[in-house]
Amino acid sequence: MADIQKLQRIASQVRRDIIRQTFYATNGHPGASLGCADLLTALYFEVMKHDPSFNMDGKGEDVFYLSNGHISPLWYSILGRSGYFDIDELATFRKLNSRLQGHPATHEGLPGIRVASGSLGQGLSVAAGNALAKKLDGDDRLVYVLTGDGELQEGQNWEAIMFAAHHKVDNLIATVDWNGQQIDGPTDEVMSLGDLPAKWAAFGWEVLEMNGHDLNEMKNTIAKA
Repeated sequence: MADIQKLQRIASQVRRDIIRQTFYATNGHPGASLGCADLLTALYFEVMKHDPSFNMDGKGEDVFYLSNGHISPLWYSILGRSGYFDIDELATFRKLNSRLQGHPATHEGLPGIRVASGSLGQGLSVAAGNALAKKLDGDDRLVYVLTGDGELQEGQNWEAIMFAAHHKVDNLIATVDWNGQQIDGPTDEVMSLGDLPAKWAAFGWEVLEMNGHDLNEMKNTIAKA
């Protein structure tokens, strides 16, 4: 229970960071950032083996990809509080010449970012490629990727889902932020996603569901995955 309380405190601070970043920048995507705060807190502060000194290839450590890159305020807070860079840099979010752009990018050399994301639908493909590379290299660590539910309307995701199952990329854990919302409105109105768990299962994936705001349940579910 003490571990859960510690994670809850970190997640609360992360939410404060998200609000401050988007408020002072007067733009950004706070909604989904707030909604996924518990998940990334659990991953970075409990589940993943990762090194804040950061090497781009990620060999020998767990790797995370943020496919829905618009929730960058969350990821920046998590990376800063994990020791990847000075937490004071959060005050530069979306400012001119800042490394903390609206969508994560690589050319500024921000530690923790291995691929630019923001063009939705691409993250799962990158994660599947990295996971397959780890298997070929004999690296037993895992690759994690977070996608939004709205971005699953992009066909490239389903190619990646099919690719991973075909090549038995069983060191890849993909999580969907299934909140039923996207920028143009409810996903059911923009383009219904139907029964997402059944679709992933039909493509050959092991599918688990969890409450994205219950840290204990998330820890147990991710451990099972």
